[in-house]
Amino acid sequence: MFCHPAMSNSNPVQAAIRDYYGRVLESSGDLKTGACCSAEQLPQHVRTIAQDVHPEIRDRFYGCGAPFPEALRGLTVLDLGCGTGRDSYIFSRLVGKEGRVIGVDMTEEQLEVARRHRDWHADRFGYDRSNVEFRKGYMEDLASLGLADDSVDLVVSNCVFNLSPDKHRLFSEIFRVLKPGGELHFSDVFADRRVPAHLRDDPTLRGECLGGAMYTEDFRRLMAELGCPDVRQTSRSPVDLLDPEVESAIGMVRFTSRTLRVFKVSLEDRCEDYGQLATYRGTIEGHPHRLQLDDHHLLETGRPLRVCGNTAAMLSETRYQAHVRVEGDRSVHFGLFDCGPGQDEAGRQEPDAACC
Repeated sequence: MFCHPAMSNSNPVQAAIRDYYGRVLESSGDLKTGACCSAEQLPQHVRTIAQDVHPEIRDRFYGCGAPFPEALRGLTVLDLGCGTGRDSYIFSRLVGKEGRVIGVDMTEEQLEVARRHRDWHADRFGYDRSNVEFRKGYMEDLASLGLADDSVDLVVSNCVFNLSPDKHRLFSEIFRVLKPGGELHFSDVFADRRVPAHLRDDPTLRGECLGGAMYTEDFRRLMAELGCPDVRQTSRSPVDLLDPEVESAIGMVRFTSRTLRVFKVSLEDRCEDYGQLATYRGTIEGHPHRLQLDDHHLLETGRPLRVCGNTAAMLSETRYQAHVRVEGDRSVHFGLFDCGPGQDEAGRQEPDAACC
């Protein structure tokens, strides 16, 4: 269904991005915006693991969020735009010896750094051998990298999708390789309007994750077109434009860094009420008291939570099914679930937020 010809090495946008990340940037200190997150924004257990990542890799990290969901033991994780591998090595620890991590990037200079430290991390984590591999290629063409249909449990990415020149093809490939019940969990920069055409391919703005930032409404439409009508947000924060020249060029656009999750399950385009309840068992490692599904669904251990049909599916048809008891089915319908979208910092409704 999602077969595509191989990506071309001559794409000028991708060539400029390779040059920016391979040669222009030597460390995260060279960035000109506030998109790159600090380690302090990571969950505590992830922050501890991040301190065990090789310093050279930490210094060349260019992410904008913390796309680290729960219950990862034994999973196959695909890290798109892995760069020097910071997140890949964090996931190496989170999935355990029995899990597997595949990092994909198109920039040889970054992959060289990532590969150089495979054995170092395996030894650091107490593994007999590394459970991480890195492949050079384009995230829009995963078939050419040997990734089969329905072969990955979790796809992650950290501030990279905005760099893609073909986002429809990118997300089509992601949902092709995801197993049924699998998840896409990613952080990226989004815009409150479409970026003006003359700024989209500016090398600096594109490299700083601004030129290619997705307009929230266009992203919502794309997800609906690909059969994913209910995207959940776990966090968001404004992106500061620290450089005067960047501010002068593109300051009319408001950018936010968001972490989102999309499950490969059958969902409705609205949250419908079937009288279902979800109760977290408290069995996920490191989360004995509560499970945060998204920014408006917090499940306390042992406390039943009334949920819509979409939320029930996300919890009962994915890797969470062993950790959450869902009561009820879809045999009786009670109309729309009584919930509304989230709000932005000014108290306005956000059209791209999940509906419950």
